[in-house]
Amino acid sequence: MKKKYYSDLKRLRSLKDEEIDTSDIPELDASFFEKAVVSLPRPKATVCIRLDQDVLDWFRSQGKGYQTRINALLRAYMEAQGNN
Repeated sequence: MKKKYYSDLKRLRSLKDEEIDTSDIPELDASFFEKAVVSLPRPKATVCIRLDQDVLDWFRSQGKGYQTRINALLRAYMEAQGNN
Protein backbone atom coordinates (compact mmCIF):
# COMPACT_ATOMS: atom_id res chain seq x y z
CA MET A 1 0.00 0.00 0.00
CA LYS A 2 2.78 2.45 0.85
CA LYS A 3 4.46 2.01 -2.55
CA LYS A 4 1.19 2.75 -4.38
CA TYR A 5 0.51 5.74 -2.12
CA TYR A 6 3.93 7.26 -2.81
CA SER A 7 3.76 6.52 -6.53
CA ASP A 8 0.34 8.22 -6.65
CA LEU A 9 1.76 11.25 -4.82
CA LYS A 10 4.69 11.41 -7.23
CA ARG A 11 2.30 11.27 -10.20
CA LEU A 12 0.08 13.98 -8.71
CA ARG A 13 3.05 16.26 -7.98
CA SER A 14 4.12 16.03 -11.61
CA LEU A 15 0.75 17.33 -12.89
CA LYS A 16 0.59 20.88 -14.18
CA ASP A 17 -2.18 23.10 -12.79
CA GLU A 18 -4.11 23.05 -16.07
CA GLU A 19 -4.07 19.21 -16.05
CA ILE A 20 -5.91 19.00 -12.72
CA ASP A 21 -9.68 18.49 -13.03
CA THR A 22 -11.33 20.75 -10.45
CA SER A 23 -14.83 20.57 -11.95
CA ASP A 24 -16.19 18.68 -8.93
CA ILE A 25 -14.94 21.29 -6.44
CA PRO A 26 -17.51 24.02 -5.72
CA GLU A 27 -16.43 27.65 -5.83
CA LEU A 28 -16.05 29.28 -2.42
CA ASP A 29 -18.08 32.44 -2.07
CA ALA A 30 -18.23 35.10 0.66
CA SER A 31 -20.76 33.09 2.71
CA PHE A 32 -18.20 30.32 3.18
CA PHE A 33 -15.66 32.73 4.62
CA GLU A 34 -18.27 34.43 6.84
CA LYS A 35 -18.80 31.10 8.62
CA ALA A 36 -15.16 30.01 8.57
CA VAL A 37 -13.36 29.58 11.88
CA VAL A 38 -9.62 29.95 12.30
CA SER A 39 -8.27 26.98 14.21
CA LEU A 40 -4.75 27.18 15.59
CA PRO A 41 -2.85 24.00 16.44
CA ARG A 42 -2.63 23.05 20.09
CA PRO A 43 0.77 23.60 21.67
CA LYS A 44 2.79 20.40 22.13
CA ALA A 45 4.78 19.40 25.18
CA THR A 46 7.93 17.31 25.05
CA VAL A 47 7.67 14.38 27.45
CA CYS A 48 9.44 11.14 28.16
CA ILE A 49 7.05 8.19 28.21
CA ARG A 50 7.84 4.52 28.63
CA LEU A 51 6.23 2.27 26.02
CA ASP A 52 6.57 -1.45 25.47
CA GLN A 53 9.17 -1.98 22.75
CA ASP A 54 6.79 -3.91 20.50
CA VAL A 55 4.20 -1.11 20.73
CA LEU A 56 6.79 1.51 19.77
CA ASP A 57 8.14 -0.71 16.98
CA TRP A 58 4.65 -1.12 15.55
CA PHE A 59 3.95 2.62 15.53
CA ARG A 60 7.35 3.35 13.98
CA SER A 61 6.74 0.70 11.32
CA GLN A 62 3.71 2.71 10.19
CA GLY A 63 6.10 5.37 8.91
CA LYS A 64 6.56 9.08 9.34
CA GLY A 65 4.09 10.70 11.71
CA TYR A 66 4.00 7.88 14.24
CA GLN A 67 4.18 10.32 17.17
CA THR A 68 1.19 12.21 15.76
CA ARG A 69 -0.73 8.91 15.52
CA ILE A 70 0.14 8.03 19.12
CA ASN A 71 -1.12 11.48 20.16
CA ALA A 72 -4.35 11.01 18.17
CA LEU A 73 -4.95 7.63 19.79
CA LEU A 74 -4.39 9.07 23.27
CA ARG A 75 -6.69 12.02 22.47
CA ALA A 76 -9.46 9.68 21.25
CA TYR A 77 -9.16 7.67 24.47
CA MET A 78 -9.21 10.83 26.58
CA GLU A 79 -12.31 12.16 24.80
CA ALA A 80 -14.07 8.79 25.11
CA GLN A 81 -13.53 8.91 28.88
CA GLY A 82 -15.33 12.23 29.20
CA ASN A 83 -14.57 14.91 31.77
CA ASN A 84 -13.85 12.67 34.76
